[in-house]
Amino acid sequence: MAEEFSNSIVAAGVVGLHAMFAARAITPVEATETYLSRIARLNPGLRAVTDVDEAGARAGARASAARWANGQPLSPIDGVPVLVKANIAVAGRPWTAGIGAYRDRIAAADAEVVVRLRHAGAVILGSVNMHEGALGATTDNPWFGRTANPHRPGYTPGGSSGGSGAAVAAGLCAAALGTDTMGSVRIPSAYCGVFGHKPRYGAVSDVGTTALSWTLDHIGPHARSAADCAATLAAITDDPVGTPTEGVLGVLAFDGQVEVEPHVAAALVETVDRARTLGLKVETVRLSDYDFGRMRRLGLLISEAEGYVVHQPMLSEHPEGFSNGFRALLEWGGNQPAHKLASACREITRAGAAIRAACAPYAAVLMPTAPQTAFPFGAAPANQADFTALANFTGLPATAFPVGMTADGLPLSCQVVAGSEAAALGMAERLATPLGATAGYRG
Repeated sequence: MAEEFSNSIVAAGVVGLHAMFAARAITPVEATETYLSRIARLNPGLRAVTDVDEAGARAGARASAARWANGQPLSPIDGVPVLVKANIAVAGRPWTAGIGAYRDRIAAADAEVVVRLRHAGAVILGSVNMHEGALGATTDNPWFGRTANPHRPGYTPGGSSGGSGAAVAAGLCAAALGTDTMGSVRIPSAYCGVFGHKPRYGAVSDVGTTALSWTLDHIGPHARSAADCAATLAAITDDPVGTPTEGVLGVLAFDGQVEVEPHVAAALVETVDRARTLGLKVETVRLSDYDFGRMRRLGLLISEAEGYVVHQPMLSEHPEGFSNGFRALLEWGGNQPAHKLASACREITRAGAAIRAACAPYAAVLMPTAPQTAFPFGAAPANQADFTALANFTGLPATAFPVGMTADGLPLSCQVVAGSEAAALGMAERLATPLGATAGYRG
């Protein structure tokens, strides 16, 4: 085992591991053994990882080590250990989507994103927990366990990609893939104090992924830095990530429309001040006639209706494999009249176009990631996705990034929405205050 390397390996993230491999400071085998050891030791308390492919990971690490020894790495993420959300297929492994009815489903082939990760030389460690069916934001999963927030026991890591965010924050992998329907990559990244990126709609293939909403779903990375997100994203998309562009930073106005916790509001003000200190010009962006709560509810309607279509065969065959709450949401969506769904799609399409037009003059538009920080398991705030849903409705790239901690030790987060991956990631990198606090997480 290479546990003695744990602090430097976890702190290195994705880009740092590439440098360490190149310098022959460590090998991919040592990096992989460190992460496997941390999963074995820490995951029983976190319940972030639901399936570990030790044999596959070790084989991938050995192959990567041989390439590095020959000076022929496949990409900047060759040898980097990665976890993937349970709704993304990994050949020969359980493909559950966090749903009991799919507990015994074994993926016949890798999802396209996993194929691309393997072609880039990444080491696939296994799969991570998620909110049941990706329809929720707490990752309190009735079939595979409640994933804990690494910063505070008894608190949610967010969702639906809660296992992905928690795994990165606790140092169980260098990066993780999640899916984002109305914020499901960025909300757990916010609550766990890491970076999360939702790419442009269609930039990353969803083939081999169990959808919630084919209209709104995106696949994106969680990682410890914007650069790590960019390196992971580059491996799974044909789109060039590019380089950041300069310009004016817009700040979204939401006063009187979204109830935001005081420390979240204060963190946004501090981030705007940081932007000005960095020499950025800042202007206010207002979305005329946009009702945050109503639009979130319309997005939920579409997600429930499309989710019903995705799962209807299994709902008919094995209704007992769906929790009562999840089944009720899907069946409600399936029972909505066509005119109601058509109206919701039209309204979201129009809102998306209006938001894109409002954001177009700016290098990026800044806002909180979520109106609150992580909260105890139980009743979840209804407005968690009020800000994150904007980027799904527009299809624009968005990056969540840490901006410090509350006085009682919970991560704070903002996000930027931009016209390109590079603009979002670059602005996030400039404005972030990385926490680094959980690199030494001990459970």
